[in-house]
Amino acid sequence: MAKKHFAFIDLFAGIGGFHQAMHNAGGKCVFASEWNDHARASYEANYKTISPEIFANDNKYFAGDINAVDPASIPDFDVCCAGFPCQPFSIAGHRLGFEDTRGTLFFNIVNIVKAKIDAGNPPKVLLLENVKGLKNHQKGETLKVILATLEELGYNYRIEILNAKYFGVPQNRERLFIVAWYKDIVNANDFNFPYGIDSKGKTIYNKDDLTEKARPTKVSDIFEPKATIDASFTISDKMWAGHQARKERNRLNGKGFGYSLFQDNSVYCSTISARYWKDGSEILIDQSAEGLNPRRLTPVEAGRLQGYNIQGNGWENETNNKPVEQMPYSIVVSKKEAYQQFGNSVAVPVVKRLALEIVKQLLM
Repeated sequence: MAKKHFAFIDLFAGIGGFHQAMHNAGGKCVFASEWNDHARASYEANYKTISPEIFANDNKYFAGDINAVDPASIPDFDVCCAGFPCQPFSIAGHRLGFEDTRGTLFFNIVNIVKAKIDAGNPPKVLLLENVKGLKNHQKGETLKVILATLEELGYNYRIEILNAKYFGVPQNRERLFIVAWYKDIVNANDFNFPYGIDSKGKTIYNKDDLTEKARPTKVSDIFEPKATIDASFTISDKMWAGHQARKERNRLNGKGFGYSLFQDNSVYCSTISARYWKDGSEILIDQSAEGLNPRRLTPVEAGRLQGYNIQGNGWENETNNKPVEQMPYSIVVSKKEAYQQFGNSVAVPVVKRLALEIVKQLLM
């Protein structure tokens, strides 16, 4: 399929998972916003070459605080990408629409979109991402306000929870996605979500086919060569004892967990979080065969778990799941910051497939 060229903006951009996905689908980034200085450093280091315009004139189109941005100063765009923070709404008078979003960061998104609509240049598509728990946040009222606001702005929408483990990365990571399209200019009655990819890289549109057809993965797909991994990534005797003791306490109390241990050939691991740098407890790699305590993932491996193409020290195994078709990604921050950034990121293969489907179904 020939690439469709389109403009997009990247709000609450983090380290640019949406940027990679949209660029891969033929998109040109015309504006981005991210307030965290460390994430901004990673973003600029990795996208200045492919999107130099947003960093020109003292980062004219690379904003820090989105609250300080005048929507009129943002170039027109076709697609708005936003992995927005989940905040409670006041639900002012239960109007369930634009007014109820005031005072939240979601309001910044709709304010920008509304300004473009009022100026006669409505964005064609909105791609929004959040945690799975958004569905039940404030007993479902938060999502109800979001969807009512999209309707008020003139958008049809579909929502779905997608899992990264079906897109070629060995991570059990569920996230909620909203795809919305401006009904007056996009001739579409529906949007068919991609639920995964098969061994040949083709989209799986039927949930029932995932178990049988999804591309196989294993945790060692993301490993750097074991011989190159510094001993500091192996957890100490004290920490390992603490993990085991906490797991036993939680088992007796019937709640919580102590750690999650995975083997090289485990099909997938737990969801990596921004707190991974603290003790690595949600994803520990078993090294008992070598007579060692478990180890944390390296920052390179953490990035690969989210689908970033990071060379690091190379790869332990040859695998079909190397993201070699994507642009290389460089880590330019400390280990702690890298773990936090990857834990907060979207899984690139998921949004990459969503981007391709948005182009095919809504922009062609």
